[in-house]
Amino acid sequence: MISQEQNDLMTHVGPGTPAGNLLRNYWQPVALVDQFLNSSRPVLPIKVLGEEFVLIKNSKNQYGLLDRHCPHRGADLAYGRYEDGNLRCVFHGWLFDVNGKCLETPAEPKGSRMCEHIKQRSYPLVDRSGIVFAWLGAGEPSAFPHFDCFTAPDAYTFAFKGYWDCNWLQALEVGIDPAHASFLHRYFEDEDTAESYGKQFRGKPSDSELPISKVLREYDQPEITVARTDYGMRLVTLRKIDHRQTHGRSTHILFPQTFVIPMNSEMTITQWHVPVDDHGCYWYSIFTSFTTPVDKKTMREQRLKTYPAPDYKPIHNRANGWGFDAEQQRKATYTGMGFDINIHDQFACESPGQMADRTKENLGSSDKGIVLYRRLLIDAINKNSRGEKAMMMLDAAQASALTGPPAVDGIGPTGRWEDYYKEADAARRNRAPWAAKAA
Repeated sequence: MISQEQNDLMTHVGPGTPAGNLLRNYWQPVALVDQFLNSSRPVLPIKVLGEEFVLIKNSKNQYGLLDRHCPHRGADLAYGRYEDGNLRCVFHGWLFDVNGKCLETPAEPKGSRMCEHIKQRSYPLVDRSGIVFAWLGAGEPSAFPHFDCFTAPDAYTFAFKGYWDCNWLQALEVGIDPAHASFLHRYFEDEDTAESYGKQFRGKPSDSELPISKVLREYDQPEITVARTDYGMRLVTLRKIDHRQTHGRSTHILFPQTFVIPMNSEMTITQWHVPVDDHGCYWYSIFTSFTTPVDKKTMREQRLKTYPAPDYKPIHNRANGWGFDAEQQRKATYTGMGFDINIHDQFACESPGQMADRTKENLGSSDKGIVLYRRLLIDAINKNSRGEKAMMMLDAAQASALTGPPAVDGIGPTGRWEDYYKEADAARRNRAPWAAKAA
């Protein structure tokens, strides 16, 4: 159990809040590159960390993130006219480029130099692996770590996002809880693993013919260990099958709000949970393939069925009971909420309410990862409030030293899974045409 004061400290992210100040000192995903494809008006309203912005892209493929309200008299620039890569306010015609420079103030007298003294606030942006990241804090932006999701070539990554109607922290914490997969994602029958492309918990672990759905269903009391690392946390979850074989998953928390998990033997998922405000968030995922290019068309079509563009809000939500079907719950799935695990996770995160009341929790031993993460988060908030550097605020040298991390799902020898996962990761990298040979 934690106090209400601690819960508020960790969850509130608006301007001036301690957690909000912390998160602004990390790169935040704000859009998918896909959202600008074939757009005749590449202008997007953006809300993140309780603040409103407008994101534009010009003909030179340069992005600009500007404060949303015009510095003249506050009109909404998200409804501005897109003109040759610039954005014109429709109230009085003030024109801004992607860097926030005011180019014209046409209602002013001829010869006026007013526009030379006007600058709309803009923010640093970086386009990485299909996601546009923004730096919303003060000072020099942190360097990007050399994790797999950022170093893999474009053909080997795919990015997507989805909205959840809950606070960012309860969304993130589902990825720090490996025990839930045996229940929330339980299927009563196993599918043909050959048809599992793009689906989580439907394929096979490395070095095994056992469907992962069968492993999770039949071995539901995992042994979980957690450890603090330079980048955040590492979790190892073991399910002993017999005296010869043990199934294991190596997953990671990249501080402050990202996890890396294995999707299958050849692909990993790196997922951010980005606050829109205190009561909603978007998850952004980069799927990274090691040995073969990603079938982006299939991956995109699969996910758009549940999280349709343009707003990527789910077709199932609390308003329609997350698609609950009592007959399906009796016969096919543990939840009765379909076969898409994103909806299962969404239910688990949204159903406690937009802001979970952690003062009423009763945590068990399977929640040890969540306990450690909350300690790391509160420590980082306090350090940042004192003006000290927190975890993962990186210079270039520190960033280049952070690689991998090796997220592995496989069945190895009982008693030596720690050696096995390193060997499995090394073998996967050796097969990959792009990956570093060690992580």
